[in-house]
Amino acid sequence: MDVKALQARLRNFAAARDWQPYHSPKNLAMALMVEAAELQELFQWLTPEESHALTQNAADKERVADEIADVLLYLLQLADLTGVDVEAAVEHKLRKNARKHPARPA
Repeated sequence: MDVKALQARLRNFAAARDWQPYHSPKNLAMALMVEAAELQELFQWLTPEESHALTQNAADKERVADEIADVLLYLLQLADLTGVDVEAAVEHKLRKNARKHPARPA
């Protein structure tokens, strides 16, 4: 996945619809949380076993995939608007997590 190209596509998509006035960091963060809640709703009240089995049929898998995509798309737009390099931020965070949570010796 080319993150920067995808962000450009999202920027162009929004511009073609004159959505830029609505795409503030606050609004994108709020929309991101709404989409994350919609993803969570698909798993709400399921047992751990049921949640693992949810995507065994095509319709449920598509619903989960759609919500995951919505979350990612809003996150990428938020990162783009705030000037956060997603790839660099992820690498930095993974290094921080490795220091904070070292692997157990074998």
